[in-house]
Amino acid sequence: MRLLLDTHVFLYWVLGDPRLSPLAEASIKDTGAQVYLSAASVWEMAIKLSLGRFRLEGDLLGFVEGELRQNGFQALPVTYRHASRVATLPPLHRDPFDRILVAQALEEDLILVSGDREIARYPVDLLW
Repeated sequence: MRLLLDTHVFLYWVLGDPRLSPLAEASIKDTGAQVYLSAASVWEMAIKLSLGRFRLEGDLLGFVEGELRQNGFQALPVTYRHASRVATLPPLHRDPFDRILVAQALEEDLILVSGDREIARYPVDLLW
């Protein structure tokens, strides 16, 4: 199973937040799963940090790299292919971060792990 974590799912996972669904938690824990975090999620966290909507001890890059290493997750860069795929998506969701995650999941044949109900309107494999 190849999973792409939505930003909130990554944060729920690393912070031990009980809002993470049992199915999402079990899927991320599955030793056979390949789990990815998009650069778009890091960008989203950076914006939220700068707006004061999110707090961290230390710097964001160190936090993300440490969590990727500790959890065995893989970084997923945003490519031109991913960015151009956004143009083919219907305008069902206004959040540009969620739209790029949908595009990445479609392009890379990944299951998107998200509790965002708006994402479910796209033809993407979704797990929650």
